[in-house]
This record gives sequence, structure tokens and C-alpha cells, in this order.
Amino acid sequence: MHGFVVAGVSSGSGKTLVSLSLMAWFMRQGREVQPFKVGPDFIDPGHHGLVTGRTSHNLDGWMLSRQANRDIFLRYGQGADVCIVEGVMGLFDGFSATGESGSTAEMAKWLGLPVLLVAEAGSMARSAAAMVKGYAEFDPELTLAGVLFNRVGSPTHAEILRDAVHSATGLACLGFLPHDPELSLGSRHLGLVTAEETEWENSRLERMVHWVDSGLCNGFLQAMSPCGIRTGGERRDCTAGSPSFSTGARTDREAVKPGAVRIAVARDEAFCFYYGENLRLLQESGASLCYFSPLRDSGLPQGVHGLYLGGGYPELYAASLSRNQSLLREVASLAESGKAVYAECGGFMYLLQSLCDAKGQEPPMAGVFSLQAAMGGRFRALGYREVRLLQQTPLGEAGTVLRGHEFHYSYLRSGGEEAGSAYQVRDRRGVQRDPQGFVQNNVLGSYIHLHFASNPDSARFFVSCCGSW
Repeated sequence: MHGFVVAGVSSGSGKTLVSLSLMAWFMRQGREVQPFKVGPDFIDPGHHGLVTGRTSHNLDGWMLSRQANRDIFLRYGQGADVCIVEGVMGLFDGFSATGESGSTAEMAKWLGLPVLLVAEAGSMARSAAAMVKGYAEFDPELTLAGVLFNRVGSPTHAEILRDAVHSATGLACLGFLPHDPELSLGSRHLGLVTAEETEWENSRLERMVHWVDSGLCNGFLQAMSPCGIRTGGERRDCTAGSPSFSTGARTDREAVKPGAVRIAVARDEAFCFYYGENLRLLQESGASLCYFSPLRDSGLPQGVHGLYLGGGYPELYAASLSRNQSLLREVASLAESGKAVYAECGGFMYLLQSLCDAKGQEPPMAGVFSLQAAMGGRFRALGYREVRLLQQTPLGEAGTVLRGHEFHYSYLRSGGEEAGSAYQVRDRRGVQRDPQGFVQNNVLGSYIHLHFASNPDSARFFVSCCGSW
């Protein structure tokens, strides 16, 4: 394959803006760009998709196996001129202080890709060389192609950084990007403002392209091309020295045609957190996905056999969601009828009795679960989760194990303890967490975002459950 990993020296170093700008820069050159994101984040991939026009897919060293990650990379990277993988946190940050598991560095080695290191240069001069030297020598098995300095103060500052790094390390300086406050990305609780709520005007994209184009060094493409990024009119040979990917039965099999099982999927500004691979696995299992907006549609798509409510920001739209009474009644009726429903995080909150927002307003929701949620001022849960089903649910039989991630500010204000739990939940250290996985009729709701590729049988079971109604 052909591409590279954009990694930061730490969170906040600017790797998301750099990644998006590089994607736009390659697009302006007429190249097809396939984006990926290391880690469980939903928001960055949404912005990747806006810039490239292609769905960005998550790669994760804890939720998914090495082979599953490699298969995802191969499946979606085929046909692209360049694959750009945005890292997570700092380059070597993972699950522990002593190992690489879950880190951007581990993923880069799994995929056999070079790494572009993004370092914030503000308030640094020769000290930057010491930092870069440490990153360059920390893991000899990692291919570190070069460093790109972000928030550079002036041409003189860039020259100091270049001379310092050149004298102390053998690593190439591949770019010096000035600080441009107009390119900053808006943020709020849980992360950046989502792509669904962002207008990417051409003028902003052009500014991003110019920002990168004027700051990259002449040798950038050559340094980043060991796996075949096109440097001219033809694509370079990417066979020699490239990793050998096992296609298994994934890329050489015919896609399963959508069957008679129709699953409604909520998708708008309030519900936009879905792993792309989850949706593909449902389709591969025979489902036809019918998208609708809980904010704007007065009813569900016709003839659906099940419902998938993903996460998002329902707390920002609680009043509007509550006013759409016709849809709330139809969702409640579908749930009562025995049809299969799977709801996670924001989708789970949509099925509760009410949702108390940050202003203290408490509009009613669908009332499928006799529970109430309220917004808090900080994270109530953040981290990886392993789920073992304690009973049969729409995602599998008792004993089924899946992995996912949990992050939210809201909490169950009452009733959670009495409602029972279908999940035994442990975090990445194996520590048991609070009960999760609430079941009502054939409805499963939880705060945890599960990745179906951690156990593809779960997608097949859900489709079968919908079809058996």
C-alpha cells in the first residue's frame, strides 16, 4: 500500500489540522486520498470525509486485532493514490507506560508505513533538536521519515530549528508551518465540533492548501514515498519492500447484495457517531440500511425490520428532538412491537424517559426505558471497554464478547441500578466497571460504542434478529 502516518509529539500538537491540510493538498493535485484514524474517535474521521469525499475508517490496536486492522487498511486503501493515517495522542502513547500497545507507533509498524512527526515549535529553539532526537532514537524498528514543525514564528525561527535538528540528528525537516489562528478548529465537550455542523468553505480549504504548500520542504514527497505515493504522472512501484497483506475472504469475495432485511439508521447532526466498518458489516450480513433524521423526519422509513441508533450530541438538540413527537411515538411503538433495536450512547439517551440538558431543561424522549439522563460538567466515563453478554441480546447469545469505547458527560440520574444489566463490563486493565447494557423487549441500549469488527458475528446476529421478526 502507499501512504504515511501523521503522528504528534503529544496531543494538541496540531496533527488533526496538519492531516486535514495534507489531505486537501493532495486532493488539489488530483490524487485520490483515503483517510484513516488511529483510535476510537468519531469526530476527526468525519472531518476527513468532508475534505476527501471518502469515508474515513478507524484503526485501533485494542478494539481490533492486528489482522483486522490490516484488512481494513487494505480494503479501503485500494484504489487510492495515497493513504493518510492520522495518529492518536503522542506517537508512543498507548495503554501503558512500558509498552507500545494501542499506540500510533504500533499501528505504523503493523501497516509498514513511514511516520511524519508533527511537533509544535512555539517557544522552542535548539531544545527542539533534543526532543526530535529522542523520538528518532526511541524505537529503531519504526520508520520515522521526518519532522514537520507547526506554529513556527518566522523564517528565522524555521532556520534555527532546521540547523538545530540537522546538527543533532539525521532526521529530515520536511516542513515549517506558521501559526494561523484563522485555521483553528472549533471544539467543545467531547472534542471538535462535528463535521455535520461545520461548513467547509472553498476559501478555507484553499487557505489550508496554501498553508501546507508554502510550508513544506522540497524533499517532502520523496521522503514520504517509500510505499508508493505518486510523485509524478505515474504511480511508483509499491511492491518491493511493502508489507504483505492477507486478503482472506474479504477483498476477493463478492459483496453480499442488500436483502429483504431493512434496518433504519439515525443520521444527522444529533446522531453521527458510527464506525464505518459497523455499517459495512451489517450490509455484508444482508441488511439494507435506510437512513433517517430524528431531527427532521416525522416518521421512520417504510417497512423497516429494525433500528440502529448511534451516538452523537442529542443533548445539544434535546428540545428539537422532543418536539418531533410523531417520530418519538413511532420509535416507541416499534420498540414495543418486538422489533430489534440497538442504541448506543446518544442513541441510548434518545430512548430514555427524559434528557436534562446543560441548561436544566428536561424535555421528554421516547420513553422506551424508564430511565432519566442528565448532563454533567465533566467526563463521567472515558476509556476502552470489553463487554461480555450475560444474556441473549440483539447482538448475540450469552457469552458473546465484543470490544468498544465509552466517553460521555451525561449520566443516569435514576433507575440504572434497578434496571438490571445485560453486560459484564471490564476496562482495558481488566477492572470491572459499572453495569451496562439495558434490555427492554428486543431493545438493547448502552453508553458503550461497540466495534462490530471486534466480533463480526454480532453484526450477523443483529441482522438475523431483525429479519426473524
